[in-house]
Amino acid sequence: MSAAIERIRCCNEPPVGKQGVTDLAMMEERIRLVIVDDHPMMRSGIKAILATARTIEVVGEASSGEEAVSLCKTLQPNVVLMDLIMPGMGGVAATRAVRSACPETRVIVLTSFDDGTLVQDAIRAGAMSFLLKNVSGTVLTDAVVAATKGQPTMANEALHALMDIAANLPPLGSDLTDREREVLQFLVKGLTNAQIAHQMSISEATVRFHVGNILSKLGLANRTEAAAFAREHNLHAQRPL
Repeated sequence: MSAAIERIRCCNEPPVGKQGVTDLAMMEERIRLVIVDDHPMMRSGIKAILATARTIEVVGEASSGEEAVSLCKTLQPNVVLMDLIMPGMGGVAATRAVRSACPETRVIVLTSFDDGTLVQDAIRAGAMSFLLKNVSGTVLTDAVVAATKGQPTMANEALHALMDIAANLPPLGSDLTDREREVLQFLVKGLTNAQIAHQMSISEATVRFHVGNILSKLGLANRTEAAAFAREHNLHAQRPL
């Protein structure tokens, strides 16, 4: 019986000649994809679009972030198409959880919203690409293939939103306090915590506290990086009175 079933399953496949072997190998190497969206009609539409791509196989569908995480742990897909606004666990949190549980899985956000903050949050959570749901089938298919190669695809609206946010960001280091800038001056000079404490007449614990704040605000790993960064951007200069 199993042989008969296998024969029926294979009846539409090409003969196993040179071309047949090649086609079978291509099928085995198809991109395994999971669709995540809380609207069944949307999932069906996406699945229908991708069905025309022989290089992509939809292996699962999820209607929530929680279901997406569970499904990805089981199926280990190559790519996930992730909606952002869903009941329960949203797409940003689900993206973060999927990337944590399945580091090899690439996440492409597919949403109706191009809010800059949402775009930024999704990228920070680990999304590789950000597309809007009005995207063409060709662009969507190309984005899936590109994601498996580590190549991001961004909707123009998403890029513009990110550019608007970047244009309105305060200068890096503008949130440093006067005390932190003073400590930064000593870091540039290569002084130790003990030497800085002596120069400023404060405790070493207080110096460590200020150094920690400086590194956090500048997004740096250590005092050497902070000193180099400060010199490059003139952050160690005293604020004008």
